[in-house]
Amino acid sequence: MQQVSNALEVLEFVLSVLLLAGVLIQTPKATGLGGTIGGGGDSGGGGYRTRRGLERQVFWSTWVLVVAFLINSVAFIWVTTHPK
Repeated sequence: MQQVSNALEVLEFVLSVLLLAGVLIQTPKATGLGGTIGGGGDSGGGGYRTRRGLERQVFWSTWVLVVAFLINSVAFIWVTTHPK
């Protein structure tokens, strides 16, 4: 069981680094709350725009990493609290 716990711990670290990179790579939608309401200045159209191409792929990949991180976290907690 210790090997599974170690593997889950390493996987959690790798997922956290990938998740951090995925969040930092994403482009901001607007300049904060003012840009969303309509005071965005040169953004032209408030804060709403659709994601296309690579931006869309990064967005959905980040969500997949979030789900994988949560599942891994729950599995790691379960393994560490139920030793055999």
